[in-house]
Amino acid sequence: MEQLNILWTTNNKETFENMITLYSLNSMKSNWWDAVNIIIWGGSTRLAGEDEEVQKTLLKLMKNGVTVEACKSCADKMKMSATLKELGITVKYMGKLTGIIKRKEHLITI
Repeated sequence: MEQLNILWTTNNKETFENMITLYSLNSMKSNWWDAVNIIIWGGSTRLAGEDEEVQKTLLKLMKNGVTVEACKSCADKMKMSATLKELGITVKYMGKLTGIIKRKEHLITI
């Protein structure tokens, strides 16, 4: 299975709307990848936790098969864990990133 992981670290909403959202959604609809996983980390944590438009878009992405995870350490520091979990986002420690890199899986960092 070919999975694309997108490490989303920026708090820039335009980047989320015009790159992450478009590419993730079109990847699933066009079968460019078998799976797409967005990893929320750093500045994106607050944007995802506080911006209602971003939250609606994340829900739309998940309804279209994109998985979304968030770094628990970041979410806890920013007091966003509960909000992200309520959206259906998996909040966990992201040591998993090391495995993604070591296995040379597909990874885009933004």
